[in-house]
Amino acid sequence: MFDTRFFPGARKYWHMGKLYDWNTSHVHVMSHALHYGSSVFEGIRAYNTERGPAIFRLSEHLDRFFLSAKTLNMEVPYTKAEIVEAIKRVMKENRLRNAYIRPNLFYAYGNLGLVPKASPVELTIGCWNWGAYLGEEGKQLGVHVLILPWKRWHISQIDLRAKLGGLYVQSNIGATYARRLGFDEGVFLNMEGRIAEGPGENVILVKNGRLHTNDYRESILEGITRSTILELARDLGINVTVAPITVEDFIQADEIFFTGTAAEVTPITRVTDGRDKNLAPEKWPEYVIGDGRPGPITRQLAERYNDVVRGRLSQYEHWLTYVYDSADEALRYLGTIEEEQVTKF
Repeated sequence: MFDTRFFPGARKYWHMGKLYDWNTSHVHVMSHALHYGSSVFEGIRAYNTERGPAIFRLSEHLDRFFLSAKTLNMEVPYTKAEIVEAIKRVMKENRLRNAYIRPNLFYAYGNLGLVPKASPVELTIGCWNWGAYLGEEGKQLGVHVLILPWKRWHISQIDLRAKLGGLYVQSNIGATYARRLGFDEGVFLNMEGRIAEGPGENVILVKNGRLHTNDYRESILEGITRSTILELARDLGINVTVAPITVEDFIQADEIFFTGTAAEVTPITRVTDGRDKNLAPEKWPEYVIGDGRPGPITRQLAERYNDVVRGRLSQYEHWLTYVYDSADEALRYLGTIEEEQVTKF
C-alpha cells in the first residue's frame, strides 16, 4: 500500500488509456526516465466554481507540454484533445472539487543507453488536492527567500521554454539548500549575475506602482501564471516593464512576489543574500522588502487571480475548462462529497 498523506483525495490515476487504483505499480525500475530524467511534465490546477471544478488554462499548459516533448524528441502517443478528455476523466474518477493535476510523459522500459532508441514514450496523469506550494501562511504573510550561490541554466544551453524532468534536479538542489538553512525558498541568479527565478516560480517586482519582471532571455521558464498576472495587471491599468532584474532592483523593490501554478501569487517580504559562500550564513546580509508585509498591488493581483480561477469574472471565462458539462452534473457527482483534505507541498 502506498502512503497517500501527501496525495489527499487520490484514488485513481490514468496510464496509457486505462485507469488504475492508486496502489497499482507497473513502471519498471529500469525505465529510461528513472535513470536519466528523460521526461516532460506539467503542473495544472483545477478550482471549484459555481459550475463545478474548472481547469485553469489547460490549453496553454498542453501547448507547452507538446513543445516540451518536441524538445526531448518525443512522439506524443495521444492528441491534445485526447489528453484533455483523459484529464477530465481522472478528475471525475477522483471526485475532486479542487485539484493539482500532473501529466507526465516519459521514456519507459526498453534500453538504458543515453539515446532511448528502444524505450517507448508513455503518458500518465494523476490528480490530488495539493495546497499552496509555500503554505497558506506564506501566501498571506509573505516568505523569506535566499539568493542562491548557483546560477540558473543559460538560454544558450537549452530551450528553456520546455519543462524537462531532468532540469528540475537543479531546482531540487537549490530549494533543499534554502530550506535546510531555514528559508522558505531560494532564488537563482543567471550566468550574468542577475535575478533569474525561483526553483519553480517566476519573480515579479513592484517599484513606484509599476510591475517589473524578466523574460526567457534571462534564463527563466516564462510561466503561465506569470503571463496571467501580467495580463491582469495591464487590464487593471498597471504599467508593466519586462527587462533584466539586477540584485539591487530586487532588494530595493517596494514589493516582490512569486508566481506559479503551485505558488499562485506568494509575496516575498524578506530577502537574504547568500551569494558569498565564504561567509557564515549568520553573516549574510538580510533585507526587508517594503514594510515587511505583502504590498497593496501584490494583494490586489492575488485577489484578482483568485477570482479569475474560480470563474467569478466572466471576461476571463475562456481560460477555464469545465470538468462537467453542467452544474447539475457536477452536483450529481460531487454533492455528497465531504470537504476535501489539503496537504502542503
